[in-house]
Amino acid sequence: MSFYINNNNQCRPGPICGNPTSGLCEKALIEVRKVFDACRSIVTNTGVTVTLSNFDPAGPTNPLTFISASSDPTNPATVTDVVIDRIDNRPNFANVSATVNIPIVVSYRDANGVLGTADAVVTETRNVVLFVPQPSVTPVEITAFGVFSSTIGTINAEGTTATMTGCIQIILKVVATVDILVPSYGYPVIPPCQQTQTTVCPGIADLPLFPTAVAANTNT
Repeated sequence: MSFYINNNNQCRPGPICGNPTSGLCEKALIEVRKVFDACRSIVTNTGVTVTLSNFDPAGPTNPLTFISASSDPTNPATVTDVVIDRIDNRPNFANVSATVNIPIVVSYRDANGVLGTADAVVTETRNVVLFVPQPSVTPVEITAFGVFSSTIGTINAEGTTATMTGCIQIILKVVATVDILVPSYGYPVIPPCQQTQTTVCPGIADLPLFPTAVAANTNT
């Protein structure tokens, strides 16, 4: 089983049935990335030109025929050149400008009919208004999630650049790593995996899954 397969134990994540305060047992202090604000933009841009590198296989035969391009799921977007310009008549709000760099993989067919890929980076600038909390010891960061996709494009005769028409989706967030005190139901009960044979692990099997804290004896 799992949390959601044939599991009726109440110590598991999922929808709350009945009184939501039933079972609360502690106030837990957790470290989280708190999102103070976020916004999303989706645009279709033409004339997106990128520089190609890291050809696989190496040394393709020009000319290259563009097939498609999409975000690299193993290489997330990064943010540079962030400027936060607070708005005087709107407390806690600011004009935020940032450059978002989205790594992509370009697929092509070379002159010999060999399929290949190359790496590139789509660079976009965004200027938006976001809620930005007041300065504190804990720094606030601007982060981004970026997605790019294209099926329309060309590669120059030298095979060094690609020019595309593509859809770009960017989510900008105002975040900070903070400690938050939250009500908690305690640790979940982790069920055994489905279709997995039970093995005996002397010593390990007798240990609790999560660490526990014993209250100090105040009478000594």
